[in-house]
Amino acid sequence: MKKILFRVMLLIIPVGLGTLIFLLFVLAGDKSKGPLEDMGNFLSTGIARFEKKVIHNPRQSRAASLSWFMRYWGHPVLMNWPDSIYLGAYDPNTVESYEDIVSLEDSLHTRFPIISIYTAWGSKNDQVFPLLRTQAIVDLGSVPMITWEPWLDDFVAVSASGSVKSADKNKGGLKAIAQGKFDAYIVKWALDAKKLSAPFFLRFGHEMNDPYRYPWGPQNNKPADYIAAWKHVVDVFKSVGATNAIWVWSPHPAYVTYKDFYPGNDYVDWIGMTALNYGTIAPWSRWWSMDEIIHGCYADLAPFQKPIILSEFGSLQVGGSRALWYKEGLNALPKKFPSVRAVVFYHADNDNTTSYKTLDWSFINDREVVTAIKQTFNKWKK
Repeated sequence: MKKILFRVMLLIIPVGLGTLIFLLFVLAGDKSKGPLEDMGNFLSTGIARFEKKVIHNPRQSRAASLSWFMRYWGHPVLMNWPDSIYLGAYDPNTVESYEDIVSLEDSLHTRFPIISIYTAWGSKNDQVFPLLRTQAIVDLGSVPMITWEPWLDDFVAVSASGSVKSADKNKGGLKAIAQGKFDAYIVKWALDAKKLSAPFFLRFGHEMNDPYRYPWGPQNNKPADYIAAWKHVVDVFKSVGATNAIWVWSPHPAYVTYKDFYPGNDYVDWIGMTALNYGTIAPWSRWWSMDEIIHGCYADLAPFQKPIILSEFGSLQVGGSRALWYKEGLNALPKKFPSVRAVVFYHADNDNTTSYKTLDWSFINDREVVTAIKQTFNKWKK
């Protein structure tokens, strides 16, 4: 009888706390910023840990299988120049659970030290530091990689003393960031990041040299403004003690102006490269090997002597052999591209960010690709 009562209580406590959080946010509405939001985040994180440890207790073996990676966490030199190639993945279906990531790992017979997520700047409740999601990643034994996108038009107001009044906040937005007009948001985000108490990769303002895709690109900002904004954001993090951020500067390899946007070795920990093969999906694309995609960029940026992460690595099926693409690309890494120390598979099955079509980068159900990947990276992975 006591055991039954105990189990009932274990279920009632998180359900009750979750209901309380929901009611608080409903009652507060837009006023839920500040202390109430902090309390909600704290309680949500606590519930997640409670459920994980006491009720569900999932994936203990996963964290144990990544125990080799834990020794890197407290050693920046090891973390930033690993003696093995980190593997990672991005899957958009991870807001509620990381089961899809675990399923991909199971298919490849491995565990990913890096799990990638994306979040935007802005005033909405879901544009704060994703403490709950990142803590879940850490509890699973991995390190988060957050791609932090400065969509400045998502802000209702920046701060009481420095709001941006322009109709298009993205026009010259990086200069505004460098001038401190978004500091209230950045400081809050950094302080919440500090609460993670674990390292995480922070990929801020990626593909900043692409003049077509993102509003923080050169169509709206000068390279010097990007550099100033990057340095300012890094300095703010350091000023509040959020030193667990590992800074990933990630240009687009197709636009050779990337070096004009480099903030300098003192402000960059890793260099990211996008390695996505769109095949013949659109008139502007063709079948590119991984070598063709990153070769020129690698030759220019490897002399900076920073570790390189293939922060979005993947291929579509149209136009060639996808299995061969992965096999040749992964085989080339250790010898031809020795500065590449991490590979993050882009495993999105519903990508509609580039083309009018919804693109499927996932390969978990493609036996040829899964077999090719296992056969190749098993030669050099940890």
